[in-house]
Amino acid sequence: MTTTPTLDAVRERGALRAVVSRGIRGLSLRDGDGRWSGLDTDVARAVAAAVVGDGEAVEWVPADPADRLTRLAAGDAELTVSNVSWTLGREASLPVLFAGVTCYDGEGFLVRADSGVTRPEQLAGQRVAVQAGTTSAANLASWYGGRGLAVEPVAHATPAKTLAAYADGTCAAYVLDRVALAGERAALKDPAAHRILDEAISREPMAAAVRDDDAAWFRLCRWVLQLLVSAEHRVGELGERDKALAQAAEAAGAHGPAVGLDEDWAARVLAAVGTYADVYDRNLGPATGLAVPRGLNELFTRGGLQYAVPLD
Repeated sequence: MTTTPTLDAVRERGALRAVVSRGIRGLSLRDGDGRWSGLDTDVARAVAAAVVGDGEAVEWVPADPADRLTRLAAGDAELTVSNVSWTLGREASLPVLFAGVTCYDGEGFLVRADSGVTRPEQLAGQRVAVQAGTTSAANLASWYGGRGLAVEPVAHATPAKTLAAYADGTCAAYVLDRVALAGERAALKDPAAHRILDEAISREPMAAAVRDDDAAWFRLCRWVLQLLVSAEHRVGELGERDKALAQAAEAAGAHGPAVGLDEDWAARVLAAVGTYADVYDRNLGPATGLAVPRGLNELFTRGGLQYAVPLD
């Protein structure tokens, strides 16, 4: 069975170390009992289930936006799943690789419902809250600058501080990926008093990242993520969930030894977190109170961008 230095280290420790945000509902948020939940955290659980055999065998490493990839590069974790966008600049400047898109999104605006603001242009000349270390300030400069306009980005180190700057009226809007904004809006005292503008001003493929010094670990994490999407596709094709999941687990599991895993790894992943649809609905769907439409995160067969790479 193939092995890798990273895989060996995780198994020796008995847990995967994963960098997550300091708290965004729907993506990665710790509850009062200390348990983390969200789409990003479920991706980490999927990797842990494959590698360690237990989806709960994760040591969470909360980080500010500016540190999400530097903590990974420094060896503090084996995986970053922290609503971080996949960009050439990040891969070129840091020893990291993005293993796959976890959520397609775009930069958006959270504003007060009674502000009269319905389009980004109406915020020209105003202060807007952004998280330091994100692509928000650059996206704002590009979008507004191309229209001969400007806003004043006010950066804060953490999601909590950024949300507070918006909530207390210091800033007219909060700018962040629209999926993340849904979680931030829900954290406000009166969510109904705020709205997310319909328009997105950028493309933000949020992705899982690993260090670039272990190609086999990169491959392993990439295929764990692909398994979730492929399993959803098979369920849609067959219409029989149990049969489809069993087929996906068998097809992917057969290649386990070649990537350092056993033949039951895929079955463990699907038992731990389900398909991509399960992960999305559990964390962002209607029952969560966020009700973020799948949109671009639908399968390609339903007009989205999530494409099921063959497992055979």
